[in-house]
Amino acid sequence: MKNYDTLSEAITDLQQRGYTYDFNLKPTCLECASLKLEIHPEDFEVVEMYRFEGMSSTDDNSILYAITSKNGIKGTLVDAYGVYAENISEEMRKKLR
Repeated sequence: MKNYDTLSEAITDLQQRGYTYDFNLKPTCLECASLKLEIHPEDFEVVEMYRFEGMSSTDDNSILYAITSKNGIKGTLVDAYGVYAENISEEMRKKLR
C-alpha cells in the first residue's frame, strides 16, 4: 500500500489505477449510482484502506476504501468516521473493518 498526504491525492491515484466508480454507503450495501447498482457485503472486497485525520478538527476524519466487486467493478468509498459515522448493518461493519 502507498502512503498519501491527502485524501484527494489518494483518490486521484486510485482512479488512475482503475478504481473509477464512486460508491455510496447504505445500511446494508454499497450503491453505485452511476450504474444503478447495489453491491452487498458478500459481493465485494476491500482491497486497500487509508485513514485521513483532519488537521484542525476531528470532524474532518475520513476513511478511503478501494473496493472491487465480484463482477469486476472497481471503485472508491469515502466514509466519515467518528461523530458522523453512518449506521450500517453488522455485515457491512465487518466487511469494512
